Amino acid sequence: QVQVAESGGGFVQPGGSLILSCLVSGRFYYIYTAAWYRQSGGSQRELVAGDSDSGVSNYADSVKGRFTISRDNARNTVYLQMNSLQTTDTATYSCKVELQDLTRPRFWRWGQGTQVTVSS
Repeated sequence: QVQVAESGGGFVQPGGSLILSCLVSGRFYYIYTAAWYRQSGGSQRELVAGDSDSGVSNYADSVKGRFTISRDNARNTVYLQMNSLQTTDTATYSCKVELQDLTRPRFWRWGQGTQVTVSS
């Protein structure tokens, strides 16, 4: 079994920063790709940031220059550094990882999400 657990969410004032972590544990070989999504209220879930096996990352226009996705493969952890936070960044942030295994095709897993609230 594989578990995906986000942490690092919380309450922050506009202009502040947070670092979200996504720890992947269980039976898999390595993290192939990873992405962060967010969803607020009744809106659709949107892709915030994603990386690839080639090292190229992509970002939503609304977070470019403010958010950075990174990972520590030795710790099986994916990060989302969020700077210059705005009230519009308030949402539940979820991690989605694509995992490489030795005995089966690559597969996706989602975490439960962590709440980020930006407010003065």
